Amino acid sequence: MNNKQLWAPWRARYVQRDSEEHVAQECFLCDAGQRDQQDEAVLVVAVSEHAVVLLNRYPYSGGHLLVAPRRHAAHISELSHQEYTDVMDSVRKAVSAIETLLHPHGCNIGINLGAASGAGVPGHLHVHIVPRWEGDTNFMTVTADTRVISGDLSETWRRVTDHYATRIDT
Repeated sequence: MNNKQLWAPWRARYVQRDSEEHVAQECFLCDAGQRDQQDEAVLVVAVSEHAVVLLNRYPYSGGHLLVAPRRHAAHISELSHQEYTDVMDSVRKAVSAIETLLHPHGCNIGINLGAASGAGVPGHLHVHIVPRWEGDTNFMTVTADTRVISGDLSETWRRVTDHYATRIDT
């Protein structure tokens, strides 16, 4: 018997859902990209000409940020040079904000292209920036369909937006 498997049956409802569900839903990244400034209601912490930075409402860890082009684009190849540059510059600034404010031991930075890769919003490209601390992984996600987040979402939003407001050139 192989005891090296972790079972997460709760993921089945996510991976088996009808892909038409996402098409019919409003794109929260487009909504965030329409903002011209920080907005706690939709967790926007920064807006640039072509990119928006927001806190992930369902984070893998405290301070989990998303960076997306303001224009609805599903694939990185659809971005203009200016959009790509602005998104990547926004990723750099977001990592700097996380490192300055939360002092993680590292960060995961990733883009999931398409639903099969794990993209929760396959129609709108976005970059995940997930702060990580040594020893922060546990079995709560697998065994209890629960993530342990050590910080309050509103407080994290205030800290990150304050950082962006005072260090715009970072």
